[in-house]
Amino acid sequence: MVQSMLLVTIPLYALELGASPVMIGSILSVPYILPLIFAIPLGAAVTRIGGVKVIVAGGFGMTMGPLAMWLVPGYTGLIICQLLVGVAHILMVLAAQSIIAGLGRGKALEQYFGWYATCLSGGQLVGPLWAGYMIDTDGTRSTFAVMAGIALISVASGFFLTGAARLGQATRKSMTGFRAQGRLLKQNSGVQISIATTVAVMFAMGAYGSFLPVYLESLSISATMIGSLVSLRAFASMAIRPFMAPTISLLGGRAAAMVISVGLVGLALCLTGFFENIVPLGVLALALGVGSGISQPLSMVVLAEHVDAEQRAGALGMRLMGNRGVQFSAPLLLGVLAEFTSFTVTFLVAGVVVFIGLAIIYRLVPGFKQRERDLAVL
Repeated sequence: MVQSMLLVTIPLYALELGASPVMIGSILSVPYILPLIFAIPLGAAVTRIGGVKVIVAGGFGMTMGPLAMWLVPGYTGLIICQLLVGVAHILMVLAAQSIIAGLGRGKALEQYFGWYATCLSGGQLVGPLWAGYMIDTDGTRSTFAVMAGIALISVASGFFLTGAARLGQATRKSMTGFRAQGRLLKQNSGVQISIATTVAVMFAMGAYGSFLPVYLESLSISATMIGSLVSLRAFASMAIRPFMAPTISLLGGRAAAMVISVGLVGLALCLTGFFENIVPLGVLALALGVGSGISQPLSMVVLAEHVDAEQRAGALGMRLMGNRGVQFSAPLLLGVLAEFTSFTVTFLVAGVVVFIGLAIIYRLVPGFKQRERDLAVL
């Protein structure tokens, strides 16, 4: 929830400081710098020390980020907040995904990740609404203080995890380092299509989350309404995710579901900049939410099933490294584009990039289907 509140609060606070689109894009890229470098080593650490300690550490970091913004106003506080939240978030996500990945296989695992993603979407639904309302009523400074209080809950929740979540696992360095993940990416079609899917969709989410609030603010739309639109996308994601297994079957299997969902995300993103009315923007937010709601948990399921337990956390770290790479680059590149063109062009180009990713996914489908058949025999 805290990160989704920051999606609204950070760009609007930057606008209060007089930041240009390029400056806003740079600020929004900051949380992804350290995770881009350390995602794979952190994944190996999760395997060795267990999920509980990592989730608690991430919760403390998520608390200190907004608190730093509250204590140190201005650009300095923004940078400190973004750095802390970036590292804290990847710690919590890696730990949670690693714990869930060990709970089952097949449709059961699809459902587990569906419910995990549903809970994430719940926070993404409530967070922007709450942040937008608080900014309109109490201002950004109070909003940062509330975020720090909410993050403390995640610290407490970590201590209630039991069983395998508290246990570490001995790992060989040759199975968890950068070279090992590089071999996986080169040889494993399941890993390839999982990462291609998540990178394409997260590029879209980075573009949408970074520039939708700025675009809507340029249309003189209130912070509350901006938060509502951001939450609408999260609502669509949350609504589809409990039904992951039947939805995948309805769409014709995992490969077809990935192609269709990524295509839906790309189309919605392309069209966003052509509308200024809340109703069509809301429809596009719903479409983008459904597409991301299917593709993201599905990419986690595919990765979890196509990788051995010893390499799973490291592979999830590699997936998140790809995520953070596009989340880092998207605001920077699109910020320059928005500075010299328009938001219409910016969203259109971002959508085209997603369709390029879709073409790569489509090429990987035959090899992925063969590997799925091979795994089903084992």
